[in-house]
Formats: sequence, structure tokens, C-alpha cells
Amino acid sequence: MPQDRSAAQLIEEVLSAVRRSASAGITSQQLALQLGFKDKGQRYLLFDAIDQLLDDGRIESGKKGRYTAAGGSTGNTAEGTIDIIASGAGYVRLGVVGLDDVYIGQRDIGTALHGDTVRIKLQSGRGFKQEGKVLEVLKRRRTEFVGTIHRRDGRIILVADDQRVQRPFFIPPADINGAKEGDKAIVELGEWKDARDLPRARVTRVLGKAGQHQVEMHAILAEFGLPLEFPESVLQASADIPNGVTPAEIARRRDVRSIPTLTIDPDDAKDLDDALSVRKLPNGHWEIGVHIADVSHYVTPRSVVDMEAAQRATSVYLVDRVVPMLPEKLSNDLCSLHPHTDKLSFSAIFELDEQARIKEEWFGRTVMRSQHRFAYAEAQAIIDGGDGPFKDEVLLLHRLAQVLRKERMANGALEIGGNEVKFKLDKDGKPLGVYEKVMGSANWLIEEFMLLANKRVATHVGKPKSGKAKPFVYRIHDLPDPEKVAQLRSLAKSFGHTLDTSNMEELPHAINQLLRAVQGTEEENIIKQVAIRSMSKAVYTTENIGHYGLGFTHYTHFTSPIRRYPDLMVHRALDHYLADGKALDVQALELSCKHSSRMEKQAADAERASIKYKQAEFLRDRIGEAFDGVISGLTSWGIYVELVENKCEGMIGLRELPGDVFRFDQERYTVVGQRTDRRFRLGDELRVVIKAVDMDRRTVEFGLEGETMRTTSGKFERRAPKGAPNKKGFRQAPKASNKGKKKGKR
Repeated sequence: MPQDRSAAQLIEEVLSAVRRSASAGITSQQLALQLGFKDKGQRYLLFDAIDQLLDDGRIESGKKGRYTAAGGSTGNTAEGTIDIIASGAGYVRLGVVGLDDVYIGQRDIGTALHGDTVRIKLQSGRGFKQEGKVLEVLKRRRTEFVGTIHRRDGRIILVADDQRVQRPFFIPPADINGAKEGDKAIVELGEWKDARDLPRARVTRVLGKAGQHQVEMHAILAEFGLPLEFPESVLQASADIPNGVTPAEIARRRDVRSIPTLTIDPDDAKDLDDALSVRKLPNGHWEIGVHIADVSHYVTPRSVVDMEAAQRATSVYLVDRVVPMLPEKLSNDLCSLHPHTDKLSFSAIFELDEQARIKEEWFGRTVMRSQHRFAYAEAQAIIDGGDGPFKDEVLLLHRLAQVLRKERMANGALEIGGNEVKFKLDKDGKPLGVYEKVMGSANWLIEEFMLLANKRVATHVGKPKSGKAKPFVYRIHDLPDPEKVAQLRSLAKSFGHTLDTSNMEELPHAINQLLRAVQGTEEENIIKQVAIRSMSKAVYTTENIGHYGLGFTHYTHFTSPIRRYPDLMVHRALDHYLADGKALDVQALELSCKHSSRMEKQAADAERASIKYKQAEFLRDRIGEAFDGVISGLTSWGIYVELVENKCEGMIGLRELPGDVFRFDQERYTVVGQRTDRRFRLGDELRVVIKAVDMDRRTVEFGLEGETMRTTSGKFERRAPKGAPNKKGFRQAPKASNKGKKKGKR
């Protein structure tokens, strides 16, 4: 926070921000936004720092109020994080509000790898695009990589699974560590200073033969820096934790064991971390209890188990398994709210009237006992008119949930919810089928009460009835990207629909209206996907700005501490404040929030990678077959198509399209033939043929049925993966393609 900085610290932060802005410069307004000066009354501190730097000659004032670093040498350079794209080029994010990313051509990447912090030289680009060249790598984002071992001309190399790592790694014979041709392995990057050479690496772990189900799932976890197993010390520590349900502990808690309580979860779930209780009160109101596993009782701060959980930050869900945040004894036994067993819980208990309005609320530690475990399908059957245990309770909860949901939508919450892609696997992990898991009323029943608890816990701490808000963990969701909203509006218009973007405050209502208008139409899925892509990413932070997508001014994550570390942090903070504890260390909380957000993204990326791998594996035996598809994405390098039958996705490279030279028109979000004016748009239906499957890259290559696509051999066949190395060990770059000539692998 600005007031926490010393004058010297602030001066250095301003200088660093000015240097990062390079020759473009940065205004005082941009500096204020970047450095967190939201209170205009405190901006004099910032202006004092700027004046001091001007007096010292360390920065200069330029045109239009922009400040640049003094001296020509630094003014032409900048620092930032590089993102490598599939073509091998990259973009450097400068981290300065108001400045665009800097484009780096493939030949100017140097020794940078995806995610590295780099120093670049700024150069003039085409049109208004800023371009640059990497001068040096300041910090590696990662030094371990996963890939497949190959031998070429007597040399041992590893081709990384990550498409953004364009160069293979050279492995000296002394560093092979027993790896053989075709093995999946983890390597550690050594010193690499000359971009003309291959980066050197040593094998640290051999995972097994590429293509085997278990090996590939382990490779995905390793690729995203996620753990394969628990350290022995953590397993031993968790094994030593006793059951906390003792007479002494029960006496310290609110006892809700006699109240009808139930859980609703997937039928194969083992970590049941939430339950609902319901009973009618003498005044005619309903008491609804949201009971959450009290992980904080068992996992104490700075213990061995806690430090491992904090590092993992989240459970990871791949297509065939859960990689838990906590060891099995905790996640599936002590903390899991199994039926007919006394369990320690942390609860949010609400008194609601018939219109689901809150009359009273209570938060605290409880001891509970679930009387029945429902699978979603079982609860859904009751909602749909069937019979079953606790029928009255399920129907009441469903009715109240519908009221809560209706009110939430009226207050501006977005109705965007995607279905999950699931696989039917055989005993060896081979995909036999692909299907969508559809959310039903039973899912929404649980969802609404979890949202209610999350919102009210955040409000209790962040907007107390007396006193001021104390440092806390929030789940925030920022405003959507205006450029992406414009693309959504353009897409909707192309299908004959309207999206009013004139008022950002009313945008959620406008998007909901659009989604209702397309419901049941052929364009529904694609418009919903683009709407989701237009949204910002939700993150954890101590700086509350509200949750745009849900329409809440205060929101947190309280309901899943078995699988999310921020929820455990929230339990500890809430318990601390309920006991009138002093304000917690906001910097420590923020550090954990940033780490948890980062790990959440890595877990989500790993889950998507496992889905893409299984989709590729499912289509591998269907090369040459034709399917109906819908265009799901457009880029400067290709057209992405989702197959209607099985929701698998593949790509048609723009250079592969016959009869014309095709370009991506970003403004109109359309791929256009330069001579024929043939156009491809999001949502267009195509009949495609599976041309090739690259299991190393988890990608599928499509062609248009009935048209002669540019291929290596002129017929559909299994080909070497596009990422496979040539005889020299380098990936083969695409060659210019002319009709009748062969084209290099890409």
C-alpha cells in the first residue's frame, strides 16, 4: 500500500516503472495506477518522488507529460515478461498501464524461453506496432522441462512437450541418466548464452515410455510444475494426526448433529467438504446451515502438512485422477464429511424467510453429522418429481436456491456457465468416448448456498456493522476486456443479435439478454465461449474490488478448504476476527494470495492439457474420417474447429487452406481470402477431415472435406509430429508453399 512505503522505496519504484516504460514514457496518472495510488489525496507522495528524480537528473520530462529515464542508453530499452506463441515469435509484457505489448520476431528471441523476464531493445515496427529484440535474459521463469528423448546423428536431444519451447535441448552423454529413445523425461536447463547453440540440459528424472497413460499424466503434472507425490515427511505427519472429535472439542463448539443434514456431490467424490442442514424455526422461518470441513483444526500454521498445502495451493483435476492438496488421510478421511459420522466443521448458519431473505446469520465452529449422502443424479431425480430420502428437505433447498439465483441474476450476475468435457476410459486409460457433463438443478442448488456463504463471510469481515474492515482474502473479478467485448458484439451482430455495450454497468444484463436470445440456436455454444473469453480472470487478493461476474461487492472462497488453500486462510482469518483478534499482516496474506492465484492457473492449464491429450488420443485412430464441426477460434495462424459429435478441437492452418492466401482480420474477427474474399467466421459450420494427430504436442490437424488441402504427401496419413526434430536436432521451420511443391513440416 502507498502509505507503507518509505520515501526512498517509492523513489526506486517510480524510477523502475519509468525505466520499464522505455522510450514510450509514462504519465503521472499511469504511475499512480500502476503503483496503487487510488486515493488522490495521497498522490502528493508520488509527485514528491517524481520531483526528486527530476532534480537528481535520473528521469526527464518529455512530450505530453510523459517521463522517461535520463540518458539515451536506457531510454531505448525496457524490461518485461516474454510470452512465446506457437509460431516461435513472442510478445513482451512491460507491466505498465497504458503500454501495449512489444512484438519480438522469432529471429530476435535470442536465448529467451516462455515466461522469462527479459531486457529488450525497442525498435520501430510496422505501422503503430512496437517491436523489439531480446538483449538478455534477466530471470528464468523455469529451469525444468518435460519432453521426449530422441537420438539424431549420434546426439541425444529432448523435444519439449510445451509448444512454446521451440528449441530442442542437447543432452551430453554423461547427463543422460539412463534415458532411452522414446522416453518421457524431465531435464534441468544448464547454461545457455549463445542463441546459435542448442540449450544444454541434463536428465533429472525418467518418467517412462512416451504414449503410456500413466507416463503422460505424470509428464503433464511435471510440465506445469505440479507435484507427482507427497514427500514422506508429509505423509508421516498426516498419519500422526488424531481424530479431533473428542468430548472436550465438542464442548467448545455449537452442536448441530441433531439437525437434518445432507451432502450432494458427484457419485465418485471422496473429499466431501460441504454439507447443508435445514430445519423450520418456531417463527416460521427456515434455518439453513452451510457446514464446511474444519481443515484448520487439523492443519496448523507452519506445520509440515501446512507448508506442503500452501505450496500446492490447490488440488489438481486431470481427466482420470485428482492430485490432492492434502494427503489422503485428511482429504478423504478426517476432514471429509462422510454420512453417519461426527465431523468437525466451520459453519455459516442463516435464518431465511420464505423469500430467502436473511434475517439472522451466525459464523463459527461446529460439530455436525450428515444423515445422507446424495449423488447429483439422486438429488436431481427428486427435484424432477421422483421420490427418495429427505425429499422435503431437498425440495425446500431447491426452492430457496431458485429464489436466491433469481435475485442474483436481477442484481447483474452473469449467467455464463460452461459444461465440462469428460471421458469414458478403459482400465488402461484409453478413451472410449467423449461427452459433456451438464449442470443440472441439483448442481445449482449446492452452488447457490455456497455462493451465499462465500458472500456473507466476505461481507462480515469486509463490511462489518461496527468498526472498519480488516485485512482479508477476497476472490475478485475485474471488468471485462473492452476489446474482447467489442468482438463479442461484432460476433453477435453477424448472427443477427444485438449486444448493447454503451453502459458498462448494465453490460451483465445485456450479456444475459444475449445469451437468452441465442439459447437453443446453433450459435449458442460459440457465443457463450466468446462471452467467457471476454471476461477477466478471477484472482485472490487482499484488495477488494468486488466480483463482476457474480455481481457481488464482497466475495471470498470459504467452502472448499480440502482442495483450496485460500479457503483455509479464510477459515483461520475468520476465526481470528471472531475472537476479536488484531488485524492480520496484509503483506503476508497478499503474498499467499498471489501464489495461490498462480498455482490455480497452473492447475487449470494442466487440466486442459490432459483433456487435449485424451482428445488427441481419441481421434488418433480416426485419421481420414470426416466430422461436422463449428469454428471455435480464429488466430493469425489458423482456424480452430470444435467437432459437434464429441467436442474435440483441432486446427486448420491458414497456410494449409487451398485456393488463396488467407489472412486474419482481427477487427472483424474473420479469416479472409485475399483474392477470392472467401470468409471464415466464428460459429461457421464446416465439414472437416482429420489429417494428422501429434501426441507429443496434444494437437489435431484438420482439413476441409472435399477440398484439396496442402499436404506433405497428397493423402491423409499419420505423420511425424510437427514438433519432431530434423536430423540436425532443430524443429523444421515452415517453407513457402506453392501449388505442386512439397512443404516442410511445421
